[in-house]
Amino acid sequence: MRIKDCWVLALILSGCQLNQPIDTEQIDSSTINNKPLSNNELHKENRTSSEHSPITTPQTQQDVWRRISMQLEMPVPDNRIINYYRTWYINHPNHLKTVAKRAEPFLYLITEKIEARKMPLELALLPVVESSFDAFAYSHGSAAGLWQFVSGTAKMYGLEQNFWYDGRRDVAAATDAALDYLSYLNKRFDGDWTHAIAAYNSGGGRVSSAIRKNNKLGKPTDFFSLDLPKETSGYLPKLLALADVIANQEKYGVSIPEIANHPVVELVDPKEQLDLAVAANYAGITVRKLQSLNPAYNQWATAPNGPQKLLLPIHSVDKFQQALSENKGQGVKVIRYQVRSGDSLIAIAKRYKTTPKLIRSANGITGNRIRVGQFLMIPTSTKENSVYALSASNRLAKTQAKARGHYKITHIVKRGDSLWSIAQNNKVSHQSLAKWNGMGPRDTLKVGQKLVIWKNNSQGSIIRTVFYNVRSGDTISGIAKKFKVKTGDIVKWNSLNSRNYLKPGQKLKLYVDVTKVSV
Repeated sequence: MRIKDCWVLALILSGCQLNQPIDTEQIDSSTINNKPLSNNELHKENRTSSEHSPITTPQTQQDVWRRISMQLEMPVPDNRIINYYRTWYINHPNHLKTVAKRAEPFLYLITEKIEARKMPLELALLPVVESSFDAFAYSHGSAAGLWQFVSGTAKMYGLEQNFWYDGRRDVAAATDAALDYLSYLNKRFDGDWTHAIAAYNSGGGRVSSAIRKNNKLGKPTDFFSLDLPKETSGYLPKLLALADVIANQEKYGVSIPEIANHPVVELVDPKEQLDLAVAANYAGITVRKLQSLNPAYNQWATAPNGPQKLLLPIHSVDKFQQALSENKGQGVKVIRYQVRSGDSLIAIAKRYKTTPKLIRSANGITGNRIRVGQFLMIPTSTKENSVYALSASNRLAKTQAKARGHYKITHIVKRGDSLWSIAQNNKVSHQSLAKWNGMGPRDTLKVGQKLVIWKNNSQGSIIRTVFYNVRSGDTISGIAKKFKVKTGDIVKWNSLNSRNYLKPGQKLKLYVDVTKVSV
C-alpha cells in the first residue's frame, strides 16, 4: 500500500473510533469513586486522551522532506536505470547536502503550491533533477532557473524576460508556471503522470509520437516501453530513484539535512521600483541575501514597470514594510546629468547600467534625440557594481574568470560571427566556448559582445606570459614576428584595435612559446 494511502486510512480509522458510541461499562475511567461520569465529562476525558496522542499527518512533520515522502504516490519499479541513479545518489551524499542547502528557502513554498493543486508530491523533487535546486542555473540547452524553462515555453506561460528581469528565475512565478505546464501535460496524456513528466523534459510532441509508434506496433505504451531520447529515458527514473532515497533514508544509510516545515520567506509587493541595496537595507539583510532569494532581477534594481515583487525572510517583512512606508517613492537614486558632445541615449544608459527606455520615461522623451547641454534625470544605483554580487554582469564575469586552460584571450564579436565560427578559428569546441561564457551552444551573439577563449599548450610547447614594453618604431606585426605569435592574437590579448598606433612605453601582454624564441 502506498505511504499516502496508509496515513489517510489511519485518519479514517481514528475518526471511526472517536465517533463510536461510548460504552461506559468498558471504560475504567468512566467512574470516579464509583460515581458515573456525565456525558460532558466523558467527552472531556476523551478529548484529553486524544490531545496526548496527536494524529500524525504530513503537514505536522518537522521536516519538509518527511512531509513530501509521506505523500509520494508513484510506484518505484525494479528497473536498471532507476537502480543506477539510486546508487548514484547513495554514493554522493554531499550532492544531496548541497541540494538541501539551496532548497532551504524555497522547498516549503513549492510543497504548499503542489499540495494546494492536489498534484503528486514527486513534482516537488523535479527542481533537484532539473537544476540541483540552483535558481541561477543556466543549461547548455538555454534553459534557466529551478524549473529550467526555455525562453519560448516560459513566454507561453507568462514569464517575462528582459533587461531587468528573467521570470524563469523567479522562484514563485516559475513554480506556478511549471505547475500550469505540468497540469496541461497531465490532461494531454489522460492523467498519466509518467508521460506528463517525460513530456516536461522532451516536449509533448515527442512523447505522443512514441506512444503512437508503440500503438501501431502493438507494443505497451507505458513509459518504460517507449522509444524516447536517452536523456528523457533517464529523466523519470532519476526522479523515482531520488524519491525512493528521500523516502527511505535510514534504509539506504543517507542523511539529508532537514528543512523546517514552516514558511521562511514571504512574497511582498512594494509597488515601486527599488534599488536592491535600498530594499536590502529596508529589510535588514545583505544585498547578496536579497539577490539569492530573488534571482530573477538581472540588474541593480527591480524592473521599473514591474515585476517588483520580492521574496523576503519572513522575520524581516514587518521591518521592510515600515521602512518602505516611511520612504515611499525614494527607492531609486536619480542623478541630474548634462548631455555632452558625442552622447547618445544608448551610451548614457550603458554608462549608468540602465536602459534608454527608462531614461526616456524618466524625462518624458518620446524619441532618441538629445541635445548638448540638455539635462537628463537618470535613475542609477546607490552602491558600487561589486555590491550587487549576483547581478547578471557579475555572475558572467565570475564565469569568464574561471580558469579553463593555460591561457586566456578575449574576442570581441564582429558582424557575421557565430559561436561555431569563433570556435573553429581558435581550434576549440563551440560547446566549450559557450560554457566558458555562460551561454548555450544555440544562443545568438551581439556585435561588441566580449567572449573569453581558453587555450592549452600545444604539443611540446611551453607557454609563458610576457609583458613587452613598446619601443619607438614598434608595430603589432613586427612584435608578432619577433615573438612568433599572430598579430590577431596580440590584438585580442590586449583588447586593441588593429588600426590604432602603438605608443612608446605602452605595455603589451603576450603568451609566448619559449621553446621557439629567446625571451
